[in-house]
Amino acid sequence: MTRPQKKNKRSGIRRFIRLILTVFLIILLIAAGGLGILTILEYRPADEEPAERIGWETADSSLKQLHKGESFRIVTWNIGYGALGDNADFFMDGGRMVNTADAARLQENMQGIRTTLTELSPDVVFLQEIDTDSARSHHQNEVRYLTGDRSDPTFLTGYRSAFACNFRVPFIPYPIPPIGKVHSGIFTSSAFPATDAVRVKLPSPFSWPVRIANLKRCLLVTRIPVADSDRELVLVNLHLEAYDDGEGKIMQTKLLTDFLLSEHAAGNYVIAGGDFNQHFSSVDISAYPDLPGTWKAGTLNVEDLGEGFTFHADNSAPSCRSLDRPLAEAPEKDPAHFQYYVIDGFIVSDNVVVESCETQDLGFRLADHNPVAARMRLE
Repeated sequence: MTRPQKKNKRSGIRRFIRLILTVFLIILLIAAGGLGILTILEYRPADEEPAERIGWETADSSLKQLHKGESFRIVTWNIGYGALGDNADFFMDGGRMVNTADAARLQENMQGIRTTLTELSPDVVFLQEIDTDSARSHHQNEVRYLTGDRSDPTFLTGYRSAFACNFRVPFIPYPIPPIGKVHSGIFTSSAFPATDAVRVKLPSPFSWPVRIANLKRCLLVTRIPVADSDRELVLVNLHLEAYDDGEGKIMQTKLLTDFLLSEHAAGNYVIAGGDFNQHFSSVDISAYPDLPGTWKAGTLNVEDLGEGFTFHADNSAPSCRSLDRPLAEAPEKDPAHFQYYVIDGFIVSDNVVVESCETQDLGFRLADHNPVAARMRLE
């Protein structure tokens, strides 16, 4: 009587093992298939390619002419795709959230960003982390929202704007819940009649398969003629590497440095601005000490560009906050207990005079970065 029972028991175990192996094989095949599809659809930009242009059909007569000796205002702001307000943390920074804003909070943030830019009224705008069709920002076209149209004009409606994609993945399957679709990039808008806008590829430190679901960073280079001159103002919008071991920042900073030096050698005026994910070695950041367990910014050595450039960031207020926890829920928000950074600013050639550079302290209500506004003039 005992032998058939033992046989049936062994048979049941074998069936269970076969079931587990079958389920595992199915999961493996699905994962391999998904990885294969993402590899085929991987965003592979050229070294240089035209940027997407918005509002370039505007007649030159409606735009300002850029003259030497006349000051203009420029603002750079990483807007965190409208979803990284003071309520948010983010899993890549040690937090827990993936979806950081519901549709109502996203709209509240975007309205505040639009209002703030209108109040600052810059002649040149550099934005980073601006989405055009991403699950994380409820598929809102934020470029269209900020530039407006005839039915909903904004102060940028009459500007010449350009968008360069640096993050395009049809579906990012991690973590749980997954990030999903991302289409995002950097954006430059000018009250002056720009003549060209080009996406310049930056090197990536990531290899396959991490590479296929990661950012493909770039420079967005916009050229503006200077009146009564054969020179150009070369605007370089950037968002350098964040989540690497340092190698990516070094490679990308080297390409940026070479580009700036070549434009300066050609006699042009050069302004590079954005989110460097590094602080400048010439800026005192002792007021914002590194705290344990938080993301660490790199350091950009200002001596690498020699004497032909100056570096400008305002340390009177932080330009970025940590996303390891929501700022709104932090019991103590001072730099001794919450991590802040000064990683947004400008590099300008020595033929550009920087009259002022100020971080606009918005308390990180709308984004995890504050805008940085500068007033400059060409010599």
